Amino acid sequence: MLKLYTNFITAHYKAVLFALTIITGVFGYYSQYLSIDASAETLLLENDQSLKLTREVHGRYISPDYLVVSFSPKEDMLSEKTLSTIKSIKEALLKVNGVESITSILDVPLLESPPKPIQEVIGNVQTLESPNVDKSLVKKELTTSPLYAQNLVSSDFKTTAIMVNLKDDPKYTELLTNRNKFILLEQERDLSKEERVQFENAKIAFKAYRDSTRDDTHQLIENVRATLKPYKGEGDLFLGGVMMIADDMISFVKNDIALYGIAILVVMIVILWVIFREIRFVVIPIIVSISAVVITTGINALIGLEITVISSNYVAMQLITTLSLVIHLIVCYREEYTLFPDVSQKELLGIVFERMGVPSIFIILTSVAGFGSLMTCDIVPIIDLGNMMNIGVTMSLLVTYTLFPAMMMLLKKEPPIMAFDNAFTLNESFAKIVEHHGKLILGVVVSLAIFSILGASRLMVENSFINYFKENTEIYKGMKKIDNNLGGTTPLEIVVKFPKAKAEVKSDASASPIDGFENEFDEMSNDAKYWFTAQKMETILKVHDYLLSLPEVGNVSSLGTLSKVGRILKDGKDFDNFELALMYNELPAEYKKILISPYVNIEHDEARFVIRVVDSMKDLRRNELLQTIQTELHTKVGLETENYNLVGMMVLYNNMLQSLFSSQISTLGLAVLSLGGMFLFLFRSLKIAMLAMTVNMVPISVIFGIMGFANIPLDMMSITIASIALGITVDNTIHYYYRFREELKIDGDYIASMHRAHGTIAFGMFYYSLATIVGFLVMVTSNFIPTLIFGLLTVIVLIVAIVSDLLFSPFLVVFFKPFGKGKNHKK
Repeated sequence: MLKLYTNFITAHYKAVLFALTIITGVFGYYSQYLSIDASAETLLLENDQSLKLTREVHGRYISPDYLVVSFSPKEDMLSEKTLSTIKSIKEALLKVNGVESITSILDVPLLESPPKPIQEVIGNVQTLESPNVDKSLVKKELTTSPLYAQNLVSSDFKTTAIMVNLKDDPKYTELLTNRNKFILLEQERDLSKEERVQFENAKIAFKAYRDSTRDDTHQLIENVRATLKPYKGEGDLFLGGVMMIADDMISFVKNDIALYGIAILVVMIVILWVIFREIRFVVIPIIVSISAVVITTGINALIGLEITVISSNYVAMQLITTLSLVIHLIVCYREEYTLFPDVSQKELLGIVFERMGVPSIFIILTSVAGFGSLMTCDIVPIIDLGNMMNIGVTMSLLVTYTLFPAMMMLLKKEPPIMAFDNAFTLNESFAKIVEHHGKLILGVVVSLAIFSILGASRLMVENSFINYFKENTEIYKGMKKIDNNLGGTTPLEIVVKFPKAKAEVKSDASASPIDGFENEFDEMSNDAKYWFTAQKMETILKVHDYLLSLPEVGNVSSLGTLSKVGRILKDGKDFDNFELALMYNELPAEYKKILISPYVNIEHDEARFVIRVVDSMKDLRRNELLQTIQTELHTKVGLETENYNLVGMMVLYNNMLQSLFSSQISTLGLAVLSLGGMFLFLFRSLKIAMLAMTVNMVPISVIFGIMGFANIPLDMMSITIASIALGITVDNTIHYYYRFREELKIDGDYIASMHRAHGTIAFGMFYYSLATIVGFLVMVTSNFIPTLIFGLLTVIVLIVAIVSDLLFSPFLVVFFKPFGKGKNHKK
């Protein structure tokens, strides 16, 4: 079949080139529609019970999107110039399309400047812009009030937050709600055929609308940045917020794909020229690589796969695979040319394909098996990465074994320039080390095994958004400022449900001393009045104070915050039930949205606590913190565990990270079994399969050891490095073992066969590794830390893989003689 295929390609190479050009062009057109999604949903476990709870909670509370501007003015915070600047910023931001309102120190209600009875406060809410406001009292309130301290202003009163509240998008909310309805239903039972159709339509409608508004969101953020730019001279201005982080991550991913994709290609061009010294062997690998990536990208776009932070490096990973295939073909072509200089180009390509076809096909099959293991994970973007890479490596094989022979048929057969090969002696040096220093190799491997076990035991799954960016970037500086001065960045929510007590309501109604005022309340008002009981407020304050006592927590907002303000207004006494109900019903809507509505849901009889965790705290352990809160709300606060839930982004992100750790073990185990089965099928030998998998575990083990000792956390991007390590080493191992078996057939001498294998196939292994190592070194300059770490770890994997495959692998082959006893070799 392989011979027939080669004959067909070489006989009809012009038609093949024309067809591939058309195919690449068509898929290239569709590739522009491949979308990038860096939203919070790409970091979640779709079957996570906490996700279900979070969606339910967010459906009950108004949680508008917002951006945060941190402003550290050069002059005093309450000076006329600073207040004028804040007012100008506010007015300018309100003109930005998509901005609903602004909350700043100019807008928030002043309840203590001076303290007044709550009835007077409601009737005449004071703000900083009200006439005759005492600024000394305002400063005291802003820096000491539980509502504003370490939230709206920093404790040193040198930084303030300007909240940019964005307009609600009812269509987006409607489509999201409709999609989530089916997600929740699917978790409870199997969907009917009609419901399945409706679910698919809901997903398509939501994705289409989300994609259509993504450019608008990016433009909104850019407009906000442009609006703030003229005020940079008035002090330090930084933009923050979850929406901005997601948008910036998309920008970083886009820039990295474009910049480093091009940079890697440029570097590879230089390396290929240095190695081969022939334009044809520079142009062909690049064209093949680009064509394979373009076709894959188009297919991904057509079937609806999206690039996420997790899968953003699939282009670089596919380049590795494609370049490996092409370089091995080139090296084999040059090798066969020196053996058969008189055959035609078509015959020479036939010889090359006969020798390289089978190992190349098995390389792709093993890669598919390895990346297929990712699809057992519970994280949708990692499953998508597995799909992308399976499509990618398959396209790499098809394009390489179609385009390479077709392009070579266009060119005249010329003797290869072997200057670099003749000067390159590292492969022979490796062969001599294997022959004479086996104990040294074994000692190094054992040492690496110990290093890897110790390092892997230190692996963490802790990570934070702020650590995704270099310290000199604006996004890092802004997040750091908000984190340290304005109460933290990572959101966590706790919802406490109160047991129904109907009898208590009836008793309260009959004993109420304010029956005359009751008649002024409608039915909802009565519900509010009866809801705010002393027992509930005591529970809320206990939870609030406990959360605030945790060193990792920067700010806590709840109804307890307002209650603490009440103690200030009433000389240490709490608001009574009537006063809280009065505020709930009579406070102006714009202030109620700030003080009460986000924290109380009377209909569901629950209170909500919004916590912001200090993300940049060095010793922060998110999983431990969440477990501590979950336990101590019961043991210290006295809540029953069924009456409270931890929800929100921090919980969901932590669940995803914890899942990574367990899924890494399961996916890696499945990958090893799959690849072992492939080796067993290819070589028909259990011994060879076991030796091959032993060699393939070396780069993975070393990477985990380095990550452990270097405190590089296992996160949503570094999880892919294990698959890459396995894929790279498998490629080399198959090529080497296949060639070694061929060489052994000549004389049955293991040592001589090892030298010949190093003198032939090792060239391709070294050249491919050299080109990709230098190419991926470019990535370490990225401002996006996950890309930087990915590039660095890939370089280490490539180095360890080539050393392992040309030292440890041949050592095992020579020692265990898996291909048969052969001849005894004596010097």
